[in-house]
Amino acid sequence: MERQETAILIASIILIVLVVLVIFLFLIFQKRKNSLLLQQREAEKKFETAIAETQIEIREETLRNISWELHDNIGQLLTLAKIQVNIAQDDPDKLGEVTETISKSLTELRSLSKLINPDVIKSLSLTEAITLEIERFNRMQFIAATITSNEEMEDLDDKAEIIIFRILQEFFTNTIKHSKASTLDVTVHYDTDKLVIKAQDDGVGFDHTDRTMHSGIGLCNMQNRGKLINAEVQLLSEKGKGTAITLIYPYKKESSVVLDNEID
Repeated sequence: MERQETAILIASIILIVLVVLVIFLFLIFQKRKNSLLLQQREAEKKFETAIAETQIEIREETLRNISWELHDNIGQLLTLAKIQVNIAQDDPDKLGEVTETISKSLTELRSLSKLINPDVIKSLSLTEAITLEIERFNRMQFIAATITSNEEMEDLDDKAEIIIFRILQEFFTNTIKHSKASTLDVTVHYDTDKLVIKAQDDGVGFDHTDRTMHSGIGLCNMQNRGKLINAEVQLLSEKGKGTAITLIYPYKKESSVVLDNEID
């Protein structure tokens, strides 16, 4: 009888320990789950904030571009047309030059309207948006720029396009302002599993192993943006031989990439 009671007591203790252990493990699991969910929400919030900030930067850059083009390009064309009109008053044969200048001004205004109209911008693919930038550089005679691209093999997520476009925009701005380059060549290649974009200028270049230079041209900022969508951003440069950027973006939902990076 005593042995039976002892056995029951031991079984009861074991059962209680097992129940406590199960509860303890459940609480740990629940805590871990809640922690992961919190990290996911924080990652999503961080990503959405980065997207919003990038969109604002693109709009600000676009407005600056519009201002420069109105002043330096269209404004000068209209000033020239005014001078030509005054000359044509005494020499009617010069009216043809006036017509040509005004026609060019209208063409430039139509091109500029694409940048002003947000609906047009939203409807553009990444390649079309980059092409607009290239056309603007040539139109403003900032630099002799070219772009080559194959047919798009994958529809990119809108948010990924925003990030990629801003990274390239930063590189283009550095090229125009600091590189003293005369040419800029951009290649957009859609592969079966990834997008590869390369941009190369023939500017003064710099020692790409100098970390202070990376900070000055915003490379860390470009790479951090790339990490948001799991894109790899490489910058190579050599003094006297120009600077090149390579962006590799594997086709994948950017939201899941961000969450994976944050949770790991």
